[in-house]
Amino acid sequence: MVRPETSKNSARAGEVWAVLDQVMDPEIPVVSVVDLGIVREVREEGGALDVIVTPTYTGCPATKQIEADIRQALDKAGFEEAGMQISLAPAWTTDWITPRGREQLKAFGIAPPEGKAGKRALFAGDANVTCPHCGSRDTEQISEFGSTACKSLWRCHSCREPFDYFKCI
Repeated sequence: MVRPETSKNSARAGEVWAVLDQVMDPEIPVVSVVDLGIVREVREEGGALDVIVTPTYTGCPATKQIEADIRQALDKAGFEEAGMQISLAPAWTTDWITPRGREQLKAFGIAPPEGKAGKRALFAGDANVTCPHCGSRDTEQISEFGSTACKSLWRCHSCREPFDYFKCI
């Protein structure tokens, strides 16, 4: 699934989207860079293809690997001429994660972000989040930081399992 405001203005652009949908995030290898909303747009103008990419945050250690994986996938699929642009504005938000991406996170044992991103989400701790293992909301935050800076560590009181929660940013 691709964000509706992105342009699929040609068959070639559609082929590029299909290729990029197979590029997995290096930190969460069950979710594609398309489903995470990292790939913002594929444009074709005058025969030139451009892929617009927005990292999850400017200090993300996986950004260079994601760029390399996208480039490799494009080259392997015969789109060596496609350009790639990094766009930091507007900033990436968890609102861009597709419904399919949220389901993939959950199936992998990571609670997907709940609610909408906003300044309030940065300063107000999340209430109990839903456990991706058993679905209980009887959970507690153990640490503000989980396996990566964009996740926090939680524990479920019902099934007793720890889990990461993808912060709503």
